[in-house]
Amino acid sequence: MATYPVIHKETGEQKEVVMSITKWTEWCEDNPDWKRDWSDPSTCPQPGEVGDWQNKLIRSKPGWNEVLERASKSPGSKVKKIS
Repeated sequence: MATYPVIHKETGEQKEVVMSITKWTEWCEDNPDWKRDWSDPSTCPQPGEVGDWQNKLIRSKPGWNEVLERASKSPGSKVKKIS
């Protein structure tokens, strides 16, 4: 379940709505007076880890590239080492 901080457009009231991601769009349509509150950086998606997962994987599991290299030698494989 995801938690969505929302704010009422007219009153400024804030609350958190907990629901599945699939229900979020429906909830927004049913509650047009509420909008997602992006003011809190801790609840706002951040691009801070874009591409960083590869570096973390190589540092935490140093043999991972060896596994990928062996997998790339299989016939028809499209596997590549992480650079």
